[in-house]
Amino acid sequence: MPMYQPNSHRNLRLDVGAGGQILDLETAIKDGILGGGGGGGGGGGGLVCAGVTEKLDLKKMIEELESIEVPSVFICPISLDPMQDPVTLCTGQTYERSNILKWFSLGHCTCPTTMQELWDDTVTPNRTLQQLIYSWFSQKYLAMKKRSEDVLGRATELLDSLKKVKGQARVQTLKELRHVVVAHSMAKKTVMDKCGVALISSLLGPFTTHAVGSEVIGILVNLDLDLPSKANLRQPAKISLVVDMLNEGSIETKINCTKLIEMLIGRKDLGSENVSSLSLLAGLLRLVKDKRHPNGVLAGLGLLNTICLDESIRNSVVSIGAVPPLVELLPGLNNECLELALHILEVLSTIPEGRLALKDCANTIPNVVKFLMSKSESCTQLALSILWAVCNLAPEECAALAVEAGLAAKLLLVIQSGCNPVLKQRSVELLKLCSLNYTATIFISKCKLSRTIE
Repeated sequence: MPMYQPNSHRNLRLDVGAGGQILDLETAIKDGILGGGGGGGGGGGGLVCAGVTEKLDLKKMIEELESIEVPSVFICPISLDPMQDPVTLCTGQTYERSNILKWFSLGHCTCPTTMQELWDDTVTPNRTLQQLIYSWFSQKYLAMKKRSEDVLGRATELLDSLKKVKGQARVQTLKELRHVVVAHSMAKKTVMDKCGVALISSLLGPFTTHAVGSEVIGILVNLDLDLPSKANLRQPAKISLVVDMLNEGSIETKINCTKLIEMLIGRKDLGSENVSSLSLLAGLLRLVKDKRHPNGVLAGLGLLNTICLDESIRNSVVSIGAVPPLVELLPGLNNECLELALHILEVLSTIPEGRLALKDCANTIPNVVKFLMSKSESCTQLALSILWAVCNLAPEECAALAVEAGLAAKLLLVIQSGCNPVLKQRSVELLKLCSLNYTATIFISKCKLSRTIE
C-alpha cells in the first residue's frame, strides 16, 4: 500500500477500468460507473457489477487484494489503510470514520493532516468517494477472480491431457503445467486436489526420458508433498532417475533434483542406500564446485549438509574427495553458503578420515583461520571446532602453521569478546596447544594483532 499523499477530491482522476481508462469523479458518475445513488455508512455503496448478482463485500475485497497498489486518495491518512466508510471534515480532508472518531475521543480538536483547529467537528459521509472505492476494488477483485478461474480451469485441462498424450506432446503439456504451478498458488492446490501428484509421479521411472523427468521434477518441487507421495517417490527406480538427472541435466534441473531429494529424505530417512550412493554424492560435489551458479552452490551445500548428519555416510563423503574442494570454496562463499560449508567440514572432522583429509589439505588452516571473528559467532564456533580437530591430530605440525596464519591473535580476540563461555574456553585450550612449541617471548610476538587484522 502506498504512503498517503494529500489530494483534492474535486478533480480526482483514477484508473478504474481493466483497460487502463482514466476517469474523474464527474465522468464516473455521468457514465454510471459508480452505480448511481449513495449507500449507507460503512456499507461499501450499492454497486452491483455487471454479471454479478450478489453484492461484494468491500472488507473482504480489501483483504484479498492486500498486495495490490491502491490509489493514495483511497488511503486513510491516519491508518494508511484503504477507507471503507470515508467521512470529510470541515477542512476538506477525508478520513475513515472509525479512525477520525477515535482521534476526537482522545481529546483532539484539530485536523490530523493539516493540524488546523476545527471550527466544526461534524463529519460528513463522502458517498461519492465511497462508491468510487467500492467500484475500483470490485473491478480489480472480479478481474482477479476471473484470472484465478482461468488458471484453475487450465490446470485441470492439462492434468486431463497428461492421461492421454505421449512423446513431445507430453513434454509440452508438462512444461505448461510447470509454468502454471510456479506462477499461481491456486494451481498448486488444484493439482493436489485432482490427484495430480500421483499422476505426475507415475511418469518417473526407469524408461523416463530426461526431457519428461526434468519437467516432472520441476513441478513436484513446487508442491507440498504429503507423506504417501514422498514414500512413492522414494522408490529406487524413481530416485535413480533423479540422481541421473542431477549428474547430467541442465543447471535448473540439477537444482530441482537437489531440492526434491532434500524434500524426500527429511531427517529421518538418512540411512537410505539411495542417499549414500556415490553417484549422488559425486553429483552434489560437482554442483557445489560450479561457482557460475550461486543458487546451485547453495542447494548442493544444503543437501550435502543434511546427508552428512548421518554418521554412516560421512566416510563416503570424504572418500569422494569432498574436503579439498570445500576448503578451496570457503573464501568466495556468501554468509549463508559459508556457514553450510563450515558445518559440513566440522561434521566431517568428527571422523578420523575427515580429520586426516583436513590436515592434508594445504589451505585448511589459512582459509579457516580467516573466519574467526570475521563473520558470525556461528562461523567462529565452527571454525574453532575444525581447527581444534586438525591441530589435535598433529600438534607439532599444524599448531605451528596455525600460529603463522595468525591464529593466536584471533584466539585472543575471541577470548576478549562477548562470545559465549564455551567458545572462550575452547579458544583458551587451543591457544595453549599452539604455544607448546614456542618460548614465551616468541609466542607473545606471534600474538600481535597487527599481524592478523586486515
